[in-house]
Amino acid sequence: MYEGKLVFSQLMDHLPQHTFRRCVERFGGDRSVKSFSCQDQFRCMAFAQLTYRDSLRDAVTCLNAQQAKLYHMGVRGLVRRSTLADANERRDWRLYAAFASALIVTARRLYAGDRFGADLAGAAYALDTTTIDLCLSLFPWARFQHAKGAVKLHTMLDLRGDIPVVVHIDDGKSYDTDILDVMIPEPGAIYVMDRGFLDLVRLHQLGAVGAFFVVRAKTKQRVRRLASRPDDRTSGVICDQTVVMTGRQSNRRYPARLRRIRYRDPQSGKTLFFLTNNFDIPPRTVADLYRCRWRIELFFKWIKQHLRIRSFFGNSENAVKTQIWIAVAVYVLIAIVKKRLALDASLYTILQMLSVTAFEKTPLNQLLDPGSNPNQTRQSSNQLNLFND
Repeated sequence: MYEGKLVFSQLMDHLPQHTFRRCVERFGGDRSVKSFSCQDQFRCMAFAQLTYRDSLRDAVTCLNAQQAKLYHMGVRGLVRRSTLADANERRDWRLYAAFASALIVTARRLYAGDRFGADLAGAAYALDTTTIDLCLSLFPWARFQHAKGAVKLHTMLDLRGDIPVVVHIDDGKSYDTDILDVMIPEPGAIYVMDRGFLDLVRLHQLGAVGAFFVVRAKTKQRVRRLASRPDDRTSGVICDQTVVMTGRQSNRRYPARLRRIRYRDPQSGKTLFFLTNNFDIPPRTVADLYRCRWRIELFFKWIKQHLRIRSFFGNSENAVKTQIWIAVAVYVLIAIVKKRLALDASLYTILQMLSVTAFEKTPLNQLLDPGSNPNQTRQSSNQLNLFND
């Protein structure tokens, strides 16, 4: 007898199905499809992400081992390795990119009021790029070097909740600053970047639309000091200056004034230089913002370790991008569930628990709440009470 939903189905219930259907219709995902729909494809690939499957054959074998439960997981078509491989090869990856973007909007609303370690009321984003190595003989379209293949994952992370707002997948030869060309700057927001993003032309364009930036500068960056502000060296701030770029090319690329802050990290003793076009926030806040930028490095480390984006189930560009975007959707879905159920557990803990309980029927909030005992609750609901009057 069926007694409640599977854990996997409860997790999928947090997805906006009407939005998914609109994405399918927009890109014609189910056009001429008879048995294995985009919904089936997404759920099979999401299962592979959640349960650490290493290959397509591995995922299909595990699913077919629970054949009687596939219908309750929302999978209506027959699960075959060739069918799933063809779907990853042929169905437009932009479908899943659009759906993941819709989930990102939902997650950002849920985490809008969170604090992130810097005394700042407005929005703040960290930008960075990570490289995913590929075998050139298997992925000839992803040429990076002479005998090496790779794709780059350009990401803009909302520091409130660590939600990836912009994800741009490009070939390994692309530059870190390419994400500045595809994102839409938000006036009043602060964008935190490392030295690889020190492109004066793009930074000037960012400031022209009313956005702010904090970028780590090179130690020998040539500038001319116009004024200095009082600094509190007990906080680690050595100097806080108003500067302009010197040199014919630099001054032409960024003709406006900049704020240059020199900061010594009290823990490591390392001296860092920052450039920003925001003259209102305290200098220590600038240093705190750059320290928060490390969270995007942790994001890259997390998804590489706990999601399947280093071993791919298909060799085509479409299959690779499909798998990456579904991995992003799964990450954001877990973040949404964590917030909606008010869970104290980390994303890693939640993912670990889901990976071994996907086919169980324990209520999701009891399973993920470390203060409850879902096994005891389930036994008591099925056991007869001998002492009933």
